[in-house]
Amino acid sequence: MNAAFPPYQQGTDNFTSRGSPMIDPFGRSVNYLRVSVTDRCDFRCTYCMAENMQFLPKKDLLTLEELERVCSAFIVKGVRKIRLTGGEPLVRKNIMLLVRQLGKRIGFGLDELTLTTNGSQLARHADELYDCGVRRINVSLDTLDPEKFTKVTRWGELAKVMEGIDAALKAGIHVKLNAIALKDFNDIEIPDLLRFAHRCGMDLTLIETMPMGEIDEDRTDRYLPLSKLRADLEKDFTLTDTGHRTGGPARYVRVEETGGRLGFITPMTHNFCESCNRVRLTCTGTLFMCLGQNDAADLRAAVRASSDDGLLSAAIDEAITRKPKGHDFVIDRTHDKPTVARHMSVTGG
Repeated sequence: MNAAFPPYQQGTDNFTSRGSPMIDPFGRSVNYLRVSVTDRCDFRCTYCMAENMQFLPKKDLLTLEELERVCSAFIVKGVRKIRLTGGEPLVRKNIMLLVRQLGKRIGFGLDELTLTTNGSQLARHADELYDCGVRRINVSLDTLDPEKFTKVTRWGELAKVMEGIDAALKAGIHVKLNAIALKDFNDIEIPDLLRFAHRCGMDLTLIETMPMGEIDEDRTDRYLPLSKLRADLEKDFTLTDTGHRTGGPARYVRVEETGGRLGFITPMTHNFCESCNRVRLTCTGTLFMCLGQNDAADLRAAVRASSDDGLLSAAIDEAITRKPKGHDFVIDRTHDKPTVARHMSVTGG
């Protein structure tokens, strides 16, 4: 066992003690932490990043031990759900060490540990993820057409992702598919994607493309408002609003014809910030209090300045006082650039 990960003991104060809940300036309780464990990915999705990305040097990244320490500090402060993201989280070397450690917190401060993945590495990790306590994952899948899949991911193979999804389902993990709605690319495929997901017992969530980071195309050419997509779907399906929530921003409907759930994440057409309960930690230890704002806090400095978690705790508290009311997803038309300069792969969505 890695010496930096001490053996877990149930009932120890550092795992079960809980401080005051984190309340932001607008009275929202922050109990959900999304952790980007790497900015690297084995895909190069056209709406997410440039093909020739410059990734961070290893020295800038928090070690797995440091990531676990920061996550522990958030659990003590009332975080009940942690989602590991990337880039692609499963390409980080020895990532399952972190997953196993965090999985041991489930039931001892943490209610749920989840993962968002592109599915490329799932076939070899699904069983171990389940063994570590992961019961629910999101898999990004924008098309069921192998050629279009390779086109949008640049480097991806649909067959490998489908193999991973199958492995996760067989392991007992509930899979939710996430699809970015892209005009003139997958809009006409959404009904088939919905039927496929529900036939396999999976939920499907549709997401509007967000202007984050400069890429190799104009996002306005692909932007598809989900209000229009929902109206189109309602020509063939009966969609009934539900109160179902998974801790994120998706609003769900029941599709009466299939019996499954369909979610909508609409950062552009409907601001979902009023109930935001989450913050995002990058692999460098930067804490973003809002996905759609540039303000951030440097937790890496606190982690490396002292082994005493008091400094880290104070840095987290100060950051929460700066959590904004809402995001600012717009394009700077003067310079034709997104106002949020970082790529989605930095904070993991």
